[in-house]
Amino acid sequence: MEDILSACVLMIEDDQEMVFLGKLILEKEGYDFISATEGGAGLKILADQGDSIDLVLLDIMLPNMYGWDILERIKKNEQTKHIPVIMLTARHQMEDESETSHYADLYSAYIVKPFVVRQFLDSIAKVIDQSKNADTLGSTEV
Repeated sequence: MEDILSACVLMIEDDQEMVFLGKLILEKEGYDFISATEGGAGLKILADQGDSIDLVLLDIMLPNMYGWDILERIKKNEQTKHIPVIMLTARHQMEDESETSHYADLYSAYIVKPFVVRQFLDSIAKVIDQSKNADTLGSTEV
């Protein structure tokens, strides 16, 4: 796997305890961590710092803006569409089956809270690694 020590993760999550836990876990693993507690703030961070963000962890149930709407905005924007997104939610995929299947081609993984820390970290590392490998392959194609 690629070296993830320089990888930056943006978490868009309204639950302060989850943000604290995410920060603790990810920084301990060597990731840079940024957070926003609502969608508008998360999109602003992406607009301002999108070049340095390697992954977005996105909650679905957020105040003021639904996570699926944020996902669409990220993927429709030329500056951010390459950034992989992991949906991070308390709702099981089957609870939102129509939405999860509708947006399935836009997100890289779906993690249900509460999560097992090792699986959470493995999913993040795998998605970042795949994204970096795709970027490398894409830049070498003629």
